[in-house]
Amino acid sequence: MRKIDIETPATPSVQVIERMFTLLDVLASREQAMPLKEISEKAGLHPSTTHRILNDLATGRFVDRPQAGNYRLGMRLLELGNLVKNRLNVRDAALEPMRELHRITQQPVNLSMRQGDEIVYVERAYSERSGMQVIRAIGGHAPLHLTSVGKLFLAADDAQKIRMYATRTGLSGHTKNSLTQLGNLERELAKVRRDAFATDNEELELGVRCMAAGIYDDQGKLVAGLSISAPASRLEDTWLPKLRATAEEISRGLGFRP
Repeated sequence: MRKIDIETPATPSVQVIERMFTLLDVLASREQAMPLKEISEKAGLHPSTTHRILNDLATGRFVDRPQAGNYRLGMRLLELGNLVKNRLNVRDAALEPMRELHRITQQPVNLSMRQGDEIVYVERAYSERSGMQVIRAIGGHAPLHLTSVGKLFLAADDAQKIRMYATRTGLSGHTKNSLTQLGNLERELAKVRRDAFATDNEELELGVRCMAAGIYDDQGKLVAGLSISAPASRLEDTWLPKLRATAEEISRGLGFRP
């Protein structure tokens, strides 16, 4: 196989990424560690290129070096794979119950998960008949303290973690209703813990209110939140029991037992 000369300057970033994927594919083809020479031959890369990229991958724990000059896939890939697996499992368990909840309420139903200091929307059930524009599509992000699902995750943290979150983010607001003071947020989170659900009172977007209930895995860990979004004047308290029941149904699908 033709060796790729890497001594040419200014290697494009896309080309480097493609070579990284090629090396990971080569390592995935064998269960045991592989020597550098064999890896470079299978990848069709110059040994010095292979060595440099593998060392970068090893720094990020995507690749391990059990012995000098030998490489195998690293534990970081397993960690990331487990994260993806958990998210896909939650989505699979949630999809049909979400559609049924949307059928009942005729309002958007959102499945969200925590990602650092934000929530990310991973699934949504909605239709044009809901009468409101869906602004944040699947994959969109929003600060924890401005969303109903985000408040569920913050309420699961201890006081020190909440203060650290406030310091990191500055509790910036999007509307006049946003909770931008730590004391106000702490009082809101105490209410969330007491009531076992959370609300967003036009704190992320004016004209939109939300209510959310938690989804738990087989270890009793909060892994996602289910929320109903509606125009501020149309969010109905009578939806809360069904929202909770739907979140509990999804949790049971993940192996949760109260």
